Amino acid sequence: MTYKPLALPDRVQLSPDDAVTASADYLSYMKKRHSVRDYASDPVPQSVIENIIATAGSAPSGANRQPWHFVAISDPAMKQKIRDAAEEEEKSFYDGGAGDEWLSALEPIGTGVNKPHLTDAPWLIVVFAERYGLNPDGSRYKNYYINESVGIALGFLISAIHHAGLVCLEHTPNPMKFLNELCNRPINEKPVMVIPVGYPAADATIPAAAKQKKPLTQISSFF
Repeated sequence: MTYKPLALPDRVQLSPDDAVTASADYLSYMKKRHSVRDYASDPVPQSVIENIIATAGSAPSGANRQPWHFVAISDPAMKQKIRDAAEEEEKSFYDGGAGDEWLSALEPIGTGVNKPHLTDAPWLIVVFAERYGLNPDGSRYKNYYINESVGIALGFLISAIHHAGLVCLEHTPNPMKFLNELCNRPINEKPVMVIPVGYPAADATIPAAAKQKKPLTQISSFF
């Protein structure tokens, strides 16, 4: 494929005043996003999940390789297998594999071995990063800025989940190699995150520490 310029197909430019208002409104809305571990049993239509994943797939990526794959799971048996495997890995993590410093950092978050969110949430989205691409003849081609690209797509995904009125949790069991076989994904893909998605339970809670965000002055510099 050769370079071919295309006139910008969509323009969403706002006036400066409207941009200030829109950005402030979006900030306020995103401050209502929370990582939730307690899920209601209410079903979520597959079409909603499809739209959310399609939004993530619209993210920019290095050389437009789009090095990602999203596996959406609602099957209770598959969710149970993921939970069983994840909890087995977490036992080693919390029994000392993580080290004292890491476990101390997690203490205010209230995490532990048990992962009921992996079976309670109506959907799990398993995110895979494509380490390299495969041509039809089996030969490899290189992907670029894989971690950065998948990270951007994950941001789109989480924002789209929130925009749909749902909650999620960014769950990263380690190691996660079992997910390739379970999700029938090829060896050139690496699982990077399992995201439970659904509605919050009536008695859902979040860690108080999660509301402690660094102020703008600590996360930005202007010149």
